[in-house]
Amino acid sequence: MPSVYFLHFEFIIYVQFALCLGHALKHGTQNLLKLGFGILFGVMLELATIRQLNAYEYGQFFIMVLDVPLCIGVAWSCIIYSAMEFSDASNLPYFLRPVLDGLLGLNIDLALDAVAIRFGFWDWGQGLQAQYFGVPYANFWAWFWVVFSFSLGYRLLARRADWVGTWLSAPLAFLTGLVGVLGTNAFIVFVVPAAIRSGLIGVTLAAALGLVIYLRPKFYQHPVAPLAFWIPFLTHAYVLVAGIISGYIFQPVFLFIVGLVMLAISFILHWKTIRQIVSFGK
Repeated sequence: MPSVYFLHFEFIIYVQFALCLGHALKHGTQNLLKLGFGILFGVMLELATIRQLNAYEYGQFFIMVLDVPLCIGVAWSCIIYSAMEFSDASNLPYFLRPVLDGLLGLNIDLALDAVAIRFGFWDWGQGLQAQYFGVPYANFWAWFWVVFSFSLGYRLLARRADWVGTWLSAPLAFLTGLVGVLGTNAFIVFVVPAAIRSGLIGVTLAAALGLVIYLRPKFYQHPVAPLAFWIPFLTHAYVLVAGIISGYIFQPVFLFIVGLVMLAISFILHWKTIRQIVSFGK
């Protein structure tokens, strides 16, 4: 039986899914397909990546699809869905919004991954001191491209008002996402020399962040569903609370600092939604 930390983590992810599903049900077939194909994409990318790289393995969660927890596929879908909901309310050029989506995903992972391996949710097999406190730098590369690839693939057809946009955007996102993830995985691991791998990862992610900052996007150009805040917040809150109770987030204390910083960034980005939530009913 999975530990209480596993079960709570799994439960929170399914709460996130309920929030996204409630939104999708109100906003039509296209959104339901995006959420559903996002789950399929999340499970398949994990199954494929484990076999492609043989770099990590998951602990035993309550519901497993072969050697991948179902909740991980659900989590990928919720992260992508909420990130796109937020970026689509910005004035960023349409086909640059996937860059912001990828960075929003990284906001979650920088706080999550190094603490998660201390719970045993997954294991990179490198101990807890290698690279980013046990997490390979290539993982952050992968997180960016996972979210970016699905988001970009979806947007290729999503603005069409006909049946093509409604029914084919999500399947195209699924295919584009898998090709993008497996391709960028292969590139960084099998093509880029190990001596420059970390540098290339850092430059790429810094360039993505620099591009968004340079463009100075305006957010909340139209109302944003509260789930865009709740999805990252619930994950950040779990990492901090469970990490403090277990003590893992203080091993080292830098992880606690990073968790607080990532939560603060999320609060800054979603301040308008938070203000609406706090003032509700007044």
